[in-house]
Amino acid sequence: MIRFDSISKQNSHRILFLEASAALNRGEKIGLVGPNGAGKTTLFRMITGEELPDTGQVAIEKQVSIGYFNQDVGEMSGRSAVAEVMDGAGPVSAVAAELASLEAAMADPDRADEMDAIIERYGEVQARFDELGGYELEGRAREVLAGLSFSQEMMDGDVGALSGGWKMRVALARILLMRPDAMLLDEPSNHLDIESLIWLEGFLKGYEGALLMTSHDREFMNRIVTKIIEIDGGSLNSYSGDYGFYEQQRALNERQQQAQFERQQAMLAKELKFIERFKARASHASQVQSRVKKLEKIERFEPPKRRQTVVFDFPPAPRSGEDVAVLKNVHKGYGSRTIYEGLDLTIRRKERWCVMGVNGAGKSTLLKLIAGVTEPDTGTVTVGGSVKMGYFSQHAMELLDGDQTIFETLETTFPQAGQGALRALAGCFGFSGDDVEKKCRVLSGGEKARLVMAIMLFNPPNFLVLDEPTNHLDLDTKQMLVTALANYEGTMLFVSHDRHFLARLSNRVLELTPEGIHQYGGGYTEYVASTGQEAPGIHS
Repeated sequence: MIRFDSISKQNSHRILFLEASAALNRGEKIGLVGPNGAGKTTLFRMITGEELPDTGQVAIEKQVSIGYFNQDVGEMSGRSAVAEVMDGAGPVSAVAAELASLEAAMADPDRADEMDAIIERYGEVQARFDELGGYELEGRAREVLAGLSFSQEMMDGDVGALSGGWKMRVALARILLMRPDAMLLDEPSNHLDIESLIWLEGFLKGYEGALLMTSHDREFMNRIVTKIIEIDGGSLNSYSGDYGFYEQQRALNERQQQAQFERQQAMLAKELKFIERFKARASHASQVQSRVKKLEKIERFEPPKRRQTVVFDFPPAPRSGEDVAVLKNVHKGYGSRTIYEGLDLTIRRKERWCVMGVNGAGKSTLLKLIAGVTEPDTGTVTVGGSVKMGYFSQHAMELLDGDQTIFETLETTFPQAGQGALRALAGCFGFSGDDVEKKCRVLSGGEKARLVMAIMLFNPPNFLVLDEPTNHLDLDTKQMLVTALANYEGTMLFVSHDRHFLARLSNRVLELTPEGIHQYGGGYTEYVASTGQEAPGIHS
């Protein structure tokens, strides 16, 4: 369906692909993986024709429709979210727009004298809309938007009033409604809450076309893809299986390659020792000569390319008292909306609470109350003695000084620390070499998140309050963070939509639902087992 035939591509001085080949066949669901900057987005852009390979070709079967979702959603305003989504479905959207303007004209008293003509035209347009399956399409558009957690008001309101994250969902909904022959999804799981993720998972499993996607959510990818294409050092390597299988297979391949390399090195050393020992003896001249020729012909094995894996070890945090945070009879509301009514919660030392709840249930509000960013309307929030808190939120990323470089930010925050320690810290969080000289204003969302996390964990608190800490993080950094936090000795309270993160790190669950607040004694895995659902309100 889509083939990459010996493609090579260079970006300025960097070689992204070198005579690489791969294929996306009908009905296949493929996860595209590789480190940041490896060329995943470039590969998508070559399929859509926005970029061309330097050599080789991208062959696409005739009449294959392609839908491409990326993070750059462009301008959206002046239409409802439903109209914007239907716009992706072709001519029917123009008919829908005319229908809407005729409905407005029919309700306009100033146009009473044109009413006969308007009504006649309305009948024609309505018939055409029906013929194109417009009514059915609008129903499907609303279904997709509801799956992505849109309320009816948001569906019918001006799309221009939505935040960037919600516009991203509108752009994704357009591609899903279109149901093309091949779907290219670049990070569709970004900006989605857990309920929308689970819905999208089900949608993509039922989608019959070909799918090529990237995602920083390993659980999401594991459940959808049946093949992985890895971009590694200019090559495209294919693995049949999900992301978990690919990880095992890659590790096995690397071990085999290392063993092969070591065996050959030992053999070469032995041969060279023989040559060195007997090269001056005439009696061994022919043997020496034949061994030299043999060595010249041997194809040398390479050692496996070592991926940069970052490891972060927590310096031990000071011990806190037993009661880390206590909320008593907390009431909190915004305007006419009540978020909490008489909330009681005690967080004890070494507990790791994950907070579950649909959008607007009050997850971030709870974290803000405990962090002291917001006050309860009534009731008390008490943080225990000897508690040193670290609070991570998306807002913290906006507080970075845009004029400072990464290294200057670290130096300003930790004036007592040596250069070596700060460079090591930066390296752990993916800033190596010249990266530390980047100004904060040019950093991507993921880079800002990593920098804020590095600052928070260098001198670790004994109570971590984390609001979506894995947003924007790539798979490797996320895995480093999970490993580091698994060894963390302090107390945690966090919100995350990443199920791998939730399962590995929680030992308590606080569930916020319209029916009330529930506390569970086990972690996320036990919560799923006991409730039969992966998130409140979603039954699997």
